[in-house]
Amino acid sequence: MARTAPTGSPRPDRTHHDSMHAYGTHEVPPPAPSLQPAKHPPQPGQISRLGIAAVVVTVVLWASAFVGIRAVGPSFSPGALTLGRLAIAAVVLGLVVLPQLRGNLPRGREWWPILSYGVMWFGGYNVALNAAEHLLDAGTAALLINVNPILVAIMAGVILKEGFPRWLIIGSLVAFGGVAVIALGSGQRSTADVAGVLLCLLAAALAAVSVIVQKPVLRKFPAAHATWFGIMVGALCCLPFSGQLVGELQAAPLPATLGLVYLGVFPTAIAFTTWAYALSLIDAGRLAATTYLVPGTTILISWLVLGEIPTVWGLAGGAICLVGVGLTRRRSR
Repeated sequence: MARTAPTGSPRPDRTHHDSMHAYGTHEVPPPAPSLQPAKHPPQPGQISRLGIAAVVVTVVLWASAFVGIRAVGPSFSPGALTLGRLAIAAVVLGLVVLPQLRGNLPRGREWWPILSYGVMWFGGYNVALNAAEHLLDAGTAALLINVNPILVAIMAGVILKEGFPRWLIIGSLVAFGGVAVIALGSGQRSTADVAGVLLCLLAAALAAVSVIVQKPVLRKFPAAHATWFGIMVGALCCLPFSGQLVGELQAAPLPATLGLVYLGVFPTAIAFTTWAYALSLIDAGRLAATTYLVPGTTILISWLVLGEIPTVWGLAGGAICLVGVGLTRRRSR
């Protein structure tokens, strides 16, 4: 009778009392796993592996975009090039996303951040960067665009409450130094036009803000969906360039048109999706630091594809970037 009374008592009494019996051992484990991830999450290891795989794809494809833009640049103006890339990406990625939507569309205020990074990143960033590369040499452009990871780290620390890990700051500064070395090696002819510099800095700022805005969206929508929504918004913003695109497509040689298709499928549809996937797994500041690898990777791709032999400065700067990005992966004790 003394044991029957507690069975009608509140759950905490029963849980503590029965934890040493057979039924108790069946009840105790559930709280343990639910608490364990908070203290010793098994996910960071998986996040690192999955995130690194996505980052590698993103870095390589984004680096190849610089080579592709250089190849098709003479045939397409900045706005038409952006619209062409986004239109192709919208079709390709739409084939994957549309069958999975089924009511999984943003509603109400959920559209605001999507509209924001769609306009700023997929629209504004691409147009500004394409225009800047008509005015700046490659080294100066690479140096200015790589202000972006520093801006992301600062905003992620303040807005997303990711803080300012010591090794993230140290590694970012080292990697930025590597980019500066690459810029020195490729800046024999400095054409640092003021308008070009401002356009490049504008592109970097738009990309940085977009990363911060996109991060919360990825908690509600899959990476492919969030990317496709942004691409569609960016494409709509670039519709005023449709006349230029049609005219330039008619005059463009076949290799330039194929280059435009490549830019739309790989660096846009695929790379922005793998970026969003990695961003859903990794802190924004740490992920942005990996883009310091893009200039060095671009040099290697240019070497293989265009036969442009890298300079000693380029190789040294790429190695420094690798060290810097490696330092950002360290954990403060």
